[in-house]
Order: sequence, then structure tokens, then C-alpha cells
Amino acid sequence: MRIGALAQTCGVDADTVRYYEKQGLLPPPQRQSNGYRAFDARHVERLAFIRHCRTLDMSLAEIKRLLDAGTHPEADCGDINTLIDNHLTKLRHRIVSMQVLEQQLMALRSRCGEQRAVEACGILNELVAVSRGGVER
Repeated sequence: MRIGALAQTCGVDADTVRYYEKQGLLPPPQRQSNGYRAFDARHVERLAFIRHCRTLDMSLAEIKRLLDAGTHPEADCGDINTLIDNHLTKLRHRIVSMQVLEQQLMALRSRCGEQRAVEACGILNELVAVSRGGVER
């Protein structure tokens, strides 16, 4: 199949396929006599794997390491466990950061509990005060 068909089958655009190919995440496809690349089922499978890893918020470097590990099925999977453990640690830090952000936004939202003129909006006034060097209250 050509790049457009692969992209459509996997729910990405052709530029994404090209990018993953340049990054070494997709194996080079065969070339047809007219010079077009011919992708096959292993490209569909690989692209589905990459997309699944991306939904888990893995970086392309992490995905590359997983793909490389997959080429050595007899090897110990300790490196894969370490990669996932490190990814979980980063995720947990982001969750804590997001919880702090949620608290800040909830506190900000509490500044304006009723309809009023924009000039009296506690949210906007707080944002302006902090941006001018004031301290968050």
C-alpha cells in the first residue's frame, strides 16, 4: 500500500508516517518500480504500536527503545521495566503538578462567585495583580 493508504488505515497523516520513518521508528519500505514506497502489514502493525505508545504519553525516544528491545526477544526485559518505571515516575510528578494547578484555578475561581461588571471581576483583578508583581492571595 502507498503512504496515503497506510496513513488512513492507521488514523494518522502522511507527514507523520514520513516523520516516523525518518526517526527510524518505521522500517524502510520496499520501493515499487515507479519509485513509490510500498508499505505492508508490518508497517501497519508497527504504526499501531507507536500510536498506542503515544496514547500512553511515551516519547519517541522511549518508543524507539521499546522497538529496539523487541528485536532481541531472548534478552532480559529489565530495561523495559526500568523504562516503564521511569515513565511512571514522570507521570506521577505531572499528576502532582496538575493537582496543584487545579487548586490554584479553584482558588482563582472562588474570587468571583457572582455576575458583576468585568471591572469588578475578582478573577481578572487577581490575574492582573499577580502579573504586576502582586502576591497571590
